[in-house]
Amino acid sequence: MLTAKSLFDSLVGQLQGYRPEEARAIAFLLLEHYLLLRRTDVVVGKPIPPTPPQPDWDELIRRLNNQEPVQHLIGTTEFCGLEFQVSPAVLIPRPETEELIRLIVRDYAETTGQLNIIDLGTGSGCIAVTLARFLPQASVLAWDLSPEALEVAQLNAQTLLAEVEFEQRDILNVGEENRRFECVVSNPPYVTLSEAEQMDANVLRYEPHLALFVEDQDPLLFYKAVADFGQQHLNPGGGCYVEINERFGPQTQQVFEERGYHNVQIFKDIHGKERFVKAIK
Repeated sequence: MLTAKSLFDSLVGQLQGYRPEEARAIAFLLLEHYLLLRRTDVVVGKPIPPTPPQPDWDELIRRLNNQEPVQHLIGTTEFCGLEFQVSPAVLIPRPETEELIRLIVRDYAETTGQLNIIDLGTGSGCIAVTLARFLPQASVLAWDLSPEALEVAQLNAQTLLAEVEFEQRDILNVGEENRRFECVVSNPPYVTLSEAEQMDANVLRYEPHLALFVEDQDPLLFYKAVADFGQQHLNPGGGCYVEINERFGPQTQQVFEERGYHNVQIFKDIHGKERFVKAIK
């Protein structure tokens, strides 16, 4: 009889172009998603019954070996302990962004008064939805330019029982807006086009370039827009939190300082890279 261990070993052995630890992580995800098998089931070699029917493993391996993200195959990914649905219309949430969530939650967890938060460029909704769940006292608004991304974000909010208001809006062309906020957060496009050749094929082929890339001649375009928005719509003492390109930490800090923010700080991620900027109006 086929066992979880033998199937796991077979999947790992067929995956090409992945580091050993990546191949193992992918195989574990596939077994958990399709057969509800846990890591302990693999370790003990649990027998796999003939039902439920198994997926087409050959097709899954073919797609993976073509560098399609495993998250697209199974349709979900974990972020801050929550299961988010993903699609080619949105960026797959990264572990680094979880640190941005923790920074905001730490700063606002004790807030008892008004707490209006806006997420600019929400994508999958991972930031907005998670903040709505972790800061239940907050009123959360999320913008994105892509209608396809907003569909995914709205579905995630519904599935995860998070109260978030979504709007199709462009941070580069805000127009009329009279609302004010205590917190502005954004993980905008920050990868320059010249950096594309250094990126993994699975990102370049399968994730939305609209949410990834910015022109080399103005790599801080979106940070200027976010900082300008915050200057106009943050209440005094409100905070602006952004995820950044590690190459432009001091320059991004300067964008906020030039616009009158104070206590502008750069925070490093778990890999020691300059990854976040926090600024107070």
